[in-house]
Amino acid sequence: MKALMLEAYEHLQVIDMPVPAVAPDEVLIKVAACGICGSDVHGYDGGSGRRIPPIVMGHEAAGIIAAVGSDVQGYKAGDRVTFDSTVYCGKCEFCKRGEVNLCDNRQVMGVSCGDYRRHGAFAEFVAVPERILYKLPENFPFEEAAMLEAVAVALHGVRVSQLKPGDSALVIGAGMIGLLTAQAARAAGARSVTIADVDAARLQMAVDVGIPDTLHLSGNDLIAEILRRTGNLGVDVVLEAVGRAETVVASIECVRRGGTVGLIGNIQPEVPLPLQRVVTREVRLQGSCSSAGEYVEAIRLMSEGAITVKPLISAVSTLEEAADWFARLHAREAGLLKVVVAPGKEN
Repeated sequence: MKALMLEAYEHLQVIDMPVPAVAPDEVLIKVAACGICGSDVHGYDGGSGRRIPPIVMGHEAAGIIAAVGSDVQGYKAGDRVTFDSTVYCGKCEFCKRGEVNLCDNRQVMGVSCGDYRRHGAFAEFVAVPERILYKLPENFPFEEAAMLEAVAVALHGVRVSQLKPGDSALVIGAGMIGLLTAQAARAAGARSVTIADVDAARLQMAVDVGIPDTLHLSGNDLIAEILRRTGNLGVDVVLEAVGRAETVVASIECVRRGGTVGLIGNIQPEVPLPLQRVVTREVRLQGSCSSAGEYVEAIRLMSEGAITVKPLISAVSTLEEAADWFARLHAREAGLLKVVVAPGKEN
């Protein structure tokens, strides 16, 4: 089969490699679409330390089952499926509690680090365990299905923040996860959803997906505007989708006393914490990691149109074109947000 191999940092090459062997509990998927995640771009240049070459990246994927292992019961060849990016064991204490994203033996598709190497879905075929599969409706476009992993991450971030119907919400960061998180907050019943970013083009994308309340502000200007709008109270929930010091601090200042800051962004490994502001205002800081079973809800909400992703897909690429798209994403080309790779697509 053909696969897009990260042979060295910033060097991707389409190569021939064997079709993956299928274990008894696995299925072999003919990949129809796989999204280029921001984490893949950070791995492409070695910045994350979690895409050590050589590795076939890609974890946001969907396709058609080509073969099933001898122990697989719930799926058959020809089924349209997607799969969790996290390969969880299903046996540890965290998995038993339904916290599969915190699994003791967690691996991620398309990741290589010091502990493991697991090739991903920038390839014609990929093998995955049955336990991480989800069936897709017949009319669900594969290019949009490649966005389900990101939608599940957004839904998880909103869920663990304990946002309630009628709450006011502010999303900081209008990248892919921020745009989806804003839609997830709206779907959860927030009475108002505001999204802030320093990139006007991305804020226009927020409008395109039905989030019209945008703020082209950051830092102290953003804090001042939120406090002005809320009578100096702050919003009920802030969902931080950047992961930098200045946006984390702004989140804490924009939330009301007793409110929640959901920490979804994850760029800087450490940020300063205004501890007294958090303690004396009884602000709840809630981390959010990946997703934990939100795929079913993601499929439902996208099928119903409550969350839309089509305007966020900038391009659909062949495997052969994907290296160029990686370079353009890495260069932060203006207006470029999500590129989906379709391994079966012709040049």
